Amino acid sequence: MEKIPLTRAGYDKLDAELKHLKSVERPAIIEAIAEARALGDLSENAEYHSAKEKQSFIEGRIKELEGVISLADVIDTSRMSGTIKFGANVDLIDEDTDEEKSYQIVGEYEADIENGRLNIKSPLARALIGKDEGDTVEVRTPGGQRSYEVLKVYYV
Repeated sequence: MEKIPLTRAGYDKLDAELKHLKSVERPAIIEAIAEARALGDLSENAEYHSAKEKQSFIEGRIKELEGVISLADVIDTSRMSGTIKFGANVDLIDEDTDEEKSYQIVGEYEADIENGRLNIKSPLARALIGKDEGDTVEVRTPGGQRSYEVLKVYYV
């Protein structure tokens, strides 16, 4: 199996979610199912079916997180430097709109574009890999061709 790259913060967040699901959510849903069963006829018991559906989701998420964590390759970005690679924090300027953007290049399980965490498999991240401050990248996005200049590359 292929290792899954994660930053330390990403790994810790997934691990905390897994622990929460196992120690809080799983026991709560088991209790909810028991209470719903006590109400009688299960065939027309909406609370029971809702609880079973939620249990299925929780168990699926637990299995997914256990799989990701077991294949995790935690990368210490604080010891890195140089050109853009996994874990880099990058400040860019859109050459068309002069809008500045900041991203950290992370793995797909910790990507969150709203919070500036860019999936390493995204077109922009792939274009940035290997670049340095002052370089320009051309990226074909669903919204059309974009051009960015790399203002700053740093690792935390």
